[in-house]
Amino acid sequence: MADQARPETLREALAILSDGGRVAAAGCTDLFPATESQTLPGAVLDLTAVSGLRGISATARGWRIGATTTWTDVLRADLPPAFDMLKQAAREIGSVQIQNAGTVAGNLCNASPAADGVPPLLALEAEVEIASVNGARRLPLARFIAGPRRTALRPGELVTAVHVPMDTGKGRSRFLKLGARRYLVISIVSVAARVVETDGVAEALALAVGACSPVPLRLTEVERALAGRPVGELAEALDVGAVHAALSPIDDVRAEAAYRREAAVTLLRRALADLTGQGRR
Repeated sequence: MADQARPETLREALAILSDGGRVAAAGCTDLFPATESQTLPGAVLDLTAVSGLRGISATARGWRIGATTTWTDVLRADLPPAFDMLKQAAREIGSVQIQNAGTVAGNLCNASPAADGVPPLLALEAEVEIASVNGARRLPLARFIAGPRRTALRPGELVTAVHVPMDTGKGRSRFLKLGARRYLVISIVSVAARVVETDGVAEALALAVGACSPVPLRLTEVERALAGRPVGELAEALDVGAVHAALSPIDDVRAEAAYRREAAVTLLRRALADLTGQGRR
């Protein structure tokens, strides 16, 4: 049996974590597959009883998603259409049982290049709220995930929430994923797209791709080239060369790098076509 602490307040949790040697845990949907034992090895900090860490709320500056908010919570939340891509990703994260247990912060802290929750949050320009006994800080999600299975968390720090700014909660959005089968599969490629339309023109765009680089990433150069175009032209106007240049996929058992690059272009075009009424191509 693992040495388990289950605090009820954030202050208590941070104090326990500051002593070192404990692994923070909530849904454990990534932690358990990483061990061959029936219990988690070592000392565990169970966050599921900490008040204030779970739930989604609107604030004066945007939206706050608590660290232990589950993917089922995301699906049930009343959120604007810009969050549709996050809900669509939530439906693709494992089985219903995994969605009931797995948490938003856990998906980020696992830092998998193929994490389905990351591209939509990148396209929402999410910030990660981090706390320790020494205080709190925020980082853009793009800076929080430092590499495969690596984050910017320092010893004694804990993710407490994810924040989405009010301005990026605008527009419509779409998430698409390619896997070896329809459900219960790791992404070969995933994409998230958000379009803000004014009078038939793309006022702003956000495009993010997962499983095609060491970390999921935004395609900022591609976005800038498409901004200001009529929305009906976005899918065809997508710069294939710029997409390919931005990505650095690997060859692995799921797909070859060249296939991933082509699939990313196809999924981005489909997402943009879906959002702009052009249908799938």
